[in-house]
Amino acid sequence: MTPEPLVPSRGLNVLHLFCHPGADVDASALRKAVDDARANALQVVSVAIMGAKADVCFMILGEDLWTLRQLQSKIQAAGFVVAESYVSVTEVSEYAAGMPEKMLQDRLFPALPPEGKRAFCFYPMSKRRDESNNWYALAYDERDRLMRQHGALGREFKGRILQVITGSTGLDDWEWGVTLFGVHVDDLKECVYTMRYDEASTLYADFGAFYTGLVGTLDEVLDATLA
Repeated sequence: MTPEPLVPSRGLNVLHLFCHPGADVDASALRKAVDDARANALQVVSVAIMGAKADVCFMILGEDLWTLRQLQSKIQAAGFVVAESYVSVTEVSEYAAGMPEKMLQDRLFPALPPEGKRAFCFYPMSKRRDESNNWYALAYDERDRLMRQHGALGREFKGRILQVITGSTGLDDWEWGVTLFGVHVDDLKECVYTMRYDEASTLYADFGAFYTGLVGTLDEVLDATLA
């Protein structure tokens, strides 16, 4: 029985799966699962993750949430153990008024991975709500000013970084997931370091764990992961 599709009113569902290989990985089953998912209009970005938090990330984007869940099950059945995950949706910020339509569509329907940007970083974040710095207690005009300032700083990295911000309020533990694709690994570092001096981040942003890796074809990632 095929369930009725569950789709966002705008944009795409997004699932990040951070995995370790289990004792018995079926690479052929995984390749078939990913090929079938792509044939079913899902985008699947495969990443070899550095360090001990995970070995591989599958970033999956698509309209029907059921198809993302089915691919998650197939990845697990192929022998990968999910160590961490993140659920979100693509979105257009409330501060994006006046943005050209193409830019809005690119945020709602990104085409991933971007060519020539194989350095990868993901982290979750939320806006701070403490007694002295409560983002949600600010007037809209002030939040709008801060976010426009924040966006202008981010645009200084155009060509070096593609930033995909997905919304997760009510869907996961943090309010946004931030996925960065960079030309060089140190582009990621410079971007995040520079943006932290921005007022919207300095006073009002909290960050979760960072995952860094290398975007590759599925075979490249499997070669690195199962070597």
